[in-house]
Amino acid sequence: MFNYILRRIVQMIPLLLVISFIIYGLTALQPGDPVDRLAFGDPNITPEDVARLRAAYGLDQPIYERYLHWLGQVLHGNFGYSQDFNIPAVEFVFQQRMPNTLLLTVPALILSTLIAVPLGIYSAVRQYSAMDYGMTFLSFIAFSTPVFWIGAMALYLFAVYLPGVTNGAVALPPGGLGGDVPPEAGWFAVALDKVKYLVLPLCILMLREVAATTRFMRASMLEVLNQDFIRTARAKGLPGRRVLYKHALRNAMVPILTIMGLSIPGLFGGAVITETVFSWPGMGKAILDALVSKDFNVVMVALMLLSVLTVVFQLITDLTYALVDPRIRYS
Repeated sequence: MFNYILRRIVQMIPLLLVISFIIYGLTALQPGDPVDRLAFGDPNITPEDVARLRAAYGLDQPIYERYLHWLGQVLHGNFGYSQDFNIPAVEFVFQQRMPNTLLLTVPALILSTLIAVPLGIYSAVRQYSAMDYGMTFLSFIAFSTPVFWIGAMALYLFAVYLPGVTNGAVALPPGGLGGDVPPEAGWFAVALDKVKYLVLPLCILMLREVAATTRFMRASMLEVLNQDFIRTARAKGLPGRRVLYKHALRNAMVPILTIMGLSIPGLFGGAVITETVFSWPGMGKAILDALVSKDFNVVMVALMLLSVLTVVFQLITDLTYALVDPRIRYS
């Protein structure tokens, strides 16, 4: 097991180097650069000033030279400064945006898993029942409806229409991170204020996760339930619950673990639409804002963090296979 983990970690290094070069190259190929943004709308900056600034930032060099310079700085622990906020890009991402994204994505992942796995099992066991058809229909609606449209409709319903009908009795904030309650009111009041702002973006972010995991869980369970060892277990007279939860569920969880492992980094990046619609100051919105404003250091830190999370969670997912399936060994 130790040798397997060590070998996977060593394999991550060249993979992350290739990913970093691709991200850097695609970011650098965008039209415009930070100097263009500084010079835009300022009549006092001459073309000579623009050329000097571009040379000072190294933007007049080929992309591969700029990448090697960036990589050298990163190896010395220097990820650069955020030009928009004038603080280290690492500090901006990890201290100002990462906690907000974790506050949104971790509950979304836990709650969506707790809801979707039982729904998928029930839908597979009760195949072709009214409940199965109902969940299939709702899942397809969740898949086919754009997230930004659902978010906009939820904003109108819970932040505009219902508060107007009920005199504000069911009002939910249209966006932001809270802050209506001062710290002097106590931690419970502050937490309750945060939850009020969290409800709408959390529900919207969970919607597609629940739909996707339910469908995968149903398909995986159906495949296992139709295998010979399940029929043999039933023919031997084992109780239905034991066959379902001890024999079928453990085998059906292997593909679900793969999907969950890959969905965790995707939640960070996929939250960009939800965070934008609800003005939630997380990493997804930070990446979008940084791309628009050419804040390249923030883009690199945020996207490389997502890349590292992807390969690390893939390793963790592979290791969990051995826990749910005794046939898998890494020795």
